[in-house]
Parts: sequence; structure tokens; C-alpha cells
Amino acid sequence: MSFIELQNVYKIYKNGVTAIANMNLKIKKGDFVFVIGQTACGKSTLIKMLYREEKPTKGDVYVGGVNVARLKNNKVYKLRRKIGIVFQDYKLLPKLTAYENVAFVLESYGYKEEDIKPRVIDALTHVGLKEKLRSYPHEMSGGEQQRVCIARAIVNKPKVLVCDEPTGNLDPDTSKEIMKVIESINTDLDTTIIMATHDKDIVNRMKKRVVVIKNGVLVGDYEKGSYKVDEAA
Repeated sequence: MSFIELQNVYKIYKNGVTAIANMNLKIKKGDFVFVIGQTACGKSTLIKMLYREEKPTKGDVYVGGVNVARLKNNKVYKLRRKIGIVFQDYKLLPKLTAYENVAFVLESYGYKEEDIKPRVIDALTHVGLKEKLRSYPHEMSGGEQQRVCIARAIVNKPKVLVCDEPTGNLDPDTSKEIMKVIESINTDLDTTIIMATHDKDIVNRMKKRVVVIKNGVLVGDYEKGSYKVDEAA
């Protein structure tokens, strides 16, 4: 079995909307995968099912050999520890410094302070923010805030980094910088990356695997692909 695998997955919301329809998808450990498609095509639903924000109506979703679709609610926290999540909006705590925002994750997991400090510094260093440890969100640029979010997502050394439109609020140059950081996490830490995006320039430039969704259906899967406008439209 692949590291991440969806088997005959459907997601039908209570209002009758089918967000995902009979999806089968395999992702190997260490892959970097872009998930593309128009708004409301099912990208975010797919992403959310990986970290069990949503459960499939039918089918199975495996992450690291665990069927997260059937995971008991009181065990979901164990799954979340293995998955880093980066959102479009930064979701930083405004009254905490960069260091404190990242450390908060480990504190919630019950880590001791002597274990927290080196992990936090290592994560912030990896994203290029070693000099911003004591800075508050309002003192940082949008790109720097997103770097803090990425550091927070990788501080527990997850096996998977799930990114939902992480460059959506950033200008093109800053987006390139953020993607360099995410790519380094993939290559240096051997972290599997799954990223939903509308950013055609990033997808076309990076030439990673591209999965195309249209109306909840997987319509394309390309190694070293580009933004397939005709299929995603």
C-alpha cells in the first residue's frame, strides 16, 4: 500500500452536494503533489479528509497505513501529530511571539521545555526566521507570518505536510520564497507534501506531480506536470 491512499472515496454533504466522487489516489512517501482545480471542485475536501477534518461518506482514506476514515474521534489527535497543516490565512495567535506560536504546539502535546526549545529554534531556522524569534505577528510581513505557520507545522517533524492555498494571500515574489521553503522541507526532511493551489505560475515552474480534480472527480494525474487549464476549467 502507498503511504497515502484513497480507495473509492465519496464525500456527499448533507445539502446533497457531491464534493468527491469515486476517487482513487496513491501517493508515495516523499512525494510532492499539487492538487489543482477550480473553486469548489473538491480540493479542500480532499485535503481535509487527510487530517480527518472531514470523513468520507463512502470509501477508505489511508495515511501511513491507518484508515483515517474509520479512526475513532478520540484517536484523531494521534493522526494530527503526524500531519503538519498550513492554511492560506495564517491563524497565528496575535499576542504570542514567533517562538511562542511555534512552541504552543509542542506545549499542547505535553513536551517539556528542555525538549521544546531546540525543536522550535530548529524549525524557525529551517524557514529562515532565526532572527525573528521574539517578533510578534504584527511586526512581521505576510511572508514572514506564513513562514512562522510553516515552522509551526513542521516543529513536530510530521511525515506529511498538507498545504491549502499557502500562497493565496502573498505577492508573486513572496510566493516563490515560500515555495522554496516548502520544497526544502520535502527534500531535506523527506516530508510528503500535498498542496492545493490555484497558482498556475508556481505549478508550471516547479514541475512536480499534478493531480487535477473537476467536479469532485479525479480527471488527471501527471508526473512533473503543469497547470492543466483545460481540464481544471
